[in-house]
Amino acid sequence: MYSRIFSLLGGFAVLTAAATSAMAPQAEAAPRDKTFFQSVSGVWKGPGEIVAGKYKGTKFSCNLTGAPAASGDIGMKLDGTCRIGVFQQPMSAVITQSGSGYSGKFLDGAQGKGLDIISGSVNGDKVVMGINRAQLNGAMVASLRGDNKMNITISVKVEDQMVPVIGLSLDRDLDAMTVGSIKQ
Repeated sequence: MYSRIFSLLGGFAVLTAAATSAMAPQAEAAPRDKTFFQSVSGVWKGPGEIVAGKYKGTKFSCNLTGAPAASGDIGMKLDGTCRIGVFQQPMSAVITQSGSGYSGKFLDGAQGKGLDIISGSVNGDKVVMGINRAQLNGAMVASLRGDNKMNITISVKVEDQMVPVIGLSLDRDLDAMTVGSIKQ
């Protein structure tokens, strides 16, 4: 049971990290998108809850670390864990710009036990990512609330409606931040 929850949970939780900027010219969007992904780099932790479906009411917590995408690409790499009681599941995701949108994978992608990121955009302090696995289509919306708080909502498409299924509230782990020294 918990491995199934973790597959769903993790697919959504680690996508912390991207729908209207697709209309902006790419030359203008690139610096803004890169700035967003750099701003969410760091260590994040916090609680979440499954708010719909068979496991409604299940609470969990995540510890995630985001870093800019390799090779200067626009996007990010995310690693960490989510925990339900004594059960812990590793989480990972890679999101990179692909044309005017985004692509990537959570865990090993839809061909394995994860999800594919099939689209995405950044608009200010909010990122919207389209997610897919077989017949499951949905979206992950991550919104920054100041420099040190982020809310994530995962919704899945049921008929013609997007239904929220997971909510997550993350705080930046300020204790994990590196602070420079002051020289006299």
